[in-house]
Amino acid sequence: MSRNDRSTGGKNSGRQGGGTRKKSHARGNAPVKPKMEKSPLSNTEGIRLNKYIANSGICSRRDADMYIAAGNVTVNGKSVTEMGYRVKLEDDVRFDGRRINPEKPQYILLNKPAGFYVTGNPEKGGKTVMELVSKVTDARVSPVGKLDNQAKGLLLFTNDGTLAKKLAKPKNGIRQIYHVTLSKALSREDLESIEKGVFLEGSKVIVTSISFIDDKPHTEVGIELYSIKEHIVTRIFKSMGYDVESLDRVVFGGLTKKDLSRGRTRNLTEQEVINLGMH
Repeated sequence: MSRNDRSTGGKNSGRQGGGTRKKSHARGNAPVKPKMEKSPLSNTEGIRLNKYIANSGICSRRDADMYIAAGNVTVNGKSVTEMGYRVKLEDDVRFDGRRINPEKPQYILLNKPAGFYVTGNPEKGGKTVMELVSKVTDARVSPVGKLDNQAKGLLLFTNDGTLAKKLAKPKNGIRQIYHVTLSKALSREDLESIEKGVFLEGSKVIVTSISFIDDKPHTEVGIELYSIKEHIVTRIFKSMGYDVESLDRVVFGGLTKKDLSRGRTRNLTEQEVINLGMH
């Protein structure tokens, strides 16, 4: 064999050997990706499910992956075990059956002025309470319960769906006190009748207490009840032949209007949130 042949053979052998080693090296370090069947819920929008869970304060992203794989998480009622699955903020995400929220829980109390709609905007140019609340938070908070357009007073906003749902259950009820101004003076007889309870649409509405307001004409009364039915105060007086000219909710649960002027908001304290959760 000539020098050239030996040289050529050596180079070729080296390339083959080097190529083999390189190929073997690549195979040895390449991650093995298991084949996954795509979930019918898969999408490319939103945020990763593990981040959503971590942001809610349940656990770390690493632990969230384990819980997802174990089937502890559902999205819109369906179990999701796919790593990297993405969800939107409006999706119903539950961990062990409890709905979670990736935003920090917020609890905001508004002293609502008259002339602001609570839901919707039925009149062109009409104002909504969200215009007032959006000035103090970017969170997707919603009002708990309702107040009529011309009604005033305390209105709670939160993104804590669990608490909002609990407070909205009719069987739970929540203490509320209203300052009511009527179109005509309320008679003593009608006041006592309301205090005994009023039947509306076949069911009795329990009134905890009702009284005339000191130093005010008998067109102004205070009424306390636990019912959260819509327009309940207006309907009570309407059934007795009185029109409500002004309605002001001055107490909601243990919350009052103290140091909260009309149109202003404040955040609830930790203890206030705990107290509301006990209702």
